[in-house]
Amino acid sequence: MTTPTMRALWVNAPDAPFQLKPTPLPTPGAGEVLVRILASGVNPLDLKIRAGAAAHAQHPLPAILGMDLAGIVEKVGPGVSQFAPGDEVWAMAGGVAGVQGSMAEFVAVDARLLAHKPANLSMRQAAALPLAVITAWEGMVDIAAVQPGEKVLVIGAGGGVGHVAAQLARARGAEVHGVDGARSANYLRSIGVTPIARDTPVDAYVQEWTGGRGFDVVYDCVGALDAAFNAVRVHGRVTSSLGWGSYSLAPLSFRSARYAGVFTLRALITGEGRDAHGRILREAAQLAEAGQLTPRMDEQRFTLDQAEAAHARVRGGGATGKVVLELD
Repeated sequence: MTTPTMRALWVNAPDAPFQLKPTPLPTPGAGEVLVRILASGVNPLDLKIRAGAAAHAQHPLPAILGMDLAGIVEKVGPGVSQFAPGDEVWAMAGGVAGVQGSMAEFVAVDARLLAHKPANLSMRQAAALPLAVITAWEGMVDIAAVQPGEKVLVIGAGGGVGHVAAQLARARGAEVHGVDGARSANYLRSIGVTPIARDTPVDAYVQEWTGGRGFDVVYDCVGALDAAFNAVRVHGRVTSSLGWGSYSLAPLSFRSARYAGVFTLRALITGEGRDAHGRILREAAQLAEAGQLTPRMDEQRFTLDQAEAAHARVRGGGATGKVVLELD
């Protein structure tokens, strides 16, 4: 009997070229769902993992990369009742810690990581969001618990996580300001965010937009905690998805403010807390369907065969939104 196969992109060594080759079709085990992948998101973290430069996100090579996906349920394994063949789904499903990634035609996914795809988003749009949505949600909603009327600052607001964090805060009734480069200013205005030029001194924009009081919530997406600690108000909250450097805690302490980091990959790496990822994607789907969450997409489109070009697009910094591989 011939073993069923699928097309998949493999990386055999750090920064080695992608190799497209036939690969055995996965079989969903207990609690798993076999998904036919129609779109695979490309994140900057994928490039770091490919290069072997992500100490916090090891993925033994050779491996299939790719964390984000959108697709259609092909088959469900024993014990899965919340999904059925034909369902449209999205997830941050693998690409780290030895779990198969999304740069392939099929993948067997832990059902806890899956959610039904927002009906109003295309497969390409949906595949752009899971990692960014979960990271932004954990920081802005689960940790900071942003409230209506609060002043929120997102540092790196035009980026993958930042533009989602800004929309989540807006959806919760906050007044949102975003620090980023000039090319993101018009985009930020289009989603209801007040743009702040990246080179503006912290004291200047804190004075201009909060009367010197400081922001209720600051979400740092770029490793700028020195700025975040100086921008938050007394008893405010700071979160960061890239808080790995060395920073002075004095400004935070003098404000009696709180800080918490976000490490979205923990559930994939340890297997613990995966239900939370599915919950976040279910709630985010409702926001998307209500018109309160839309991905910022890069203008260029890529197929699975063009993965090298897609990675080069992200690596070169020319992308003006999320890059996605389309498999359909």
